[in-house]
Amino acid sequence: MKIAIVNYTGTVGKTTIAAHLLSPRMGNIPIIAVETVNQTATEFGADVEQMSGNKFRDLFRKLLNFDDAIIDVGASNIEAFLNGMVRFEESHLEFDCFLIPVTSGTKEQKETIFMMNNLLGLGVEAEKIKLVFNRVENNVKDEFPLILNYMKKERHVAVNTEAAIFENELFDALNVKQLTIWALLNDETDYKALLRNNPDASAKDKNHWADMYGLKALAKGVNRNLDGVYSTLFNS
Repeated sequence: MKIAIVNYTGTVGKTTIAAHLLSPRMGNIPIIAVETVNQTATEFGADVEQMSGNKFRDLFRKLLNFDDAIIDVGASNIEAFLNGMVRFEESHLEFDCFLIPVTSGTKEQKETIFMMNNLLGLGVEAEKIKLVFNRVENNVKDEFPLILNYMKKERHVAVNTEAAIFENELFDALNVKQLTIWALLNDETDYKALLRNNPDASAKDKNHWADMYGLKALAKGVNRNLDGVYSTLFNS
């Protein structure tokens, strides 16, 4: 499966979704970051190839050689990426899914609607366009009224409110440590035992062990949330 993660707005979680939601559930398939300015999934320790949206011809050639790939399109490169899709007719057919993360701000919701309309205008089939509600505090229906009202009127794209990633400090902590959730949960180090068995260890080591133990506990619930979102998006 080839998935393009897109939105006109930055900071909606495209890279987080590539690194934490998609890659570990798709066999750690290649991630291509179409980005020249902002963060890529390398910040989470993921293996990423980076290129510019102006090099759509190179990207298109790569897509033809991949059965599976995640294309993380940065906001700084989205216009060039879309222009490339216009120039290379029917290039959208190489993608199985256009995944649009959206957060609850008014600007973010409006630009997400604009993104959906532009993809439809390029000939992308409605069933290939999927939304992920990101950084949800409590309830999608309360926090994303513009998106949901639009969907009621237009009904172009099927939106499932169960595809909701809830706000959690884990993602920022993993960014600092350059770790994915997958790497954290597969770390077999017994940090609790290290704390218990090394009373004379330095404060720095103790803080690190305690932090890692806490993050692993926190990651279990977040990972269940991500499992549910992935299933909603691709197995429903």
